[in-house]
Amino acid sequence: MGQSMPKVGLRPFLPQDTPVLAAIFVASIDELAEEDYSDAQREAWAGAAEDEDKFGKRLAGQLTLVATIESSPVGFASLKGKDHLDLLYVLPGFARQGVATALCDALEKLAGARGATALTVEASDTAEPFFVKRGYTSQQRNTVSVGDEWLANTTMKKSLGGDAPRGEMPGRPS
Repeated sequence: MGQSMPKVGLRPFLPQDTPVLAAIFVASIDELAEEDYSDAQREAWAGAAEDEDKFGKRLAGQLTLVATIESSPVGFASLKGKDHLDLLYVLPGFARQGVATALCDALEKLAGARGATALTVEASDTAEPFFVKRGYTSQQRNTVSVGDEWLANTTMKKSLGGDAPRGEMPGRPS
C-alpha cells in the first residue's frame, strides 16, 4: 500500500517565515519553471527574493498564507487587495500534492468574504494549466520586464460565489 501524504495545514505569514519562504520562491522558480523559462529569465524572476527585507515586507503587506506539512512550510500564497492572487509558490518536492490547491481554496474563500466577486492572477506559463483546472479563464497575454529579461504570463480571472439566488444572503434564511 502507498503511504498517504500528511495533511496540509494553513496558517498566517509570520515575519520570521521570510527566509524559508524566499527559499521556496527561488526553488520553485528554478525547478518547476525550467521547461517554460530560460535560465536567465528564471534568475531574474527569482531575484525578487534576494533582498529578504523587501520580500518580507511584500508578504507582510498582503494577506499571505503559509502551507505546512508536519509544521514545516512547504508553500505560500498571497492575496493583494481583496481580489488579486499575487503569489503562489510550492516547494518542488511537494508540487502536485494538493498544497497549491489548499492555498487557492483558502484565498478564494477569503477573497469572497472580503467582498470580491472575482479573483485575478498573473499566471506564469508554468502555473497556467493549474489555474485553468480551477476555472480561471485567460483575459490577456502579458510581457513583463524583470531585470534585464522579458517574461511572458497570462492575466486570468475567476468569478467567485454565485451559489446564493439573487436577493438571498448565504447562511441566512429568506
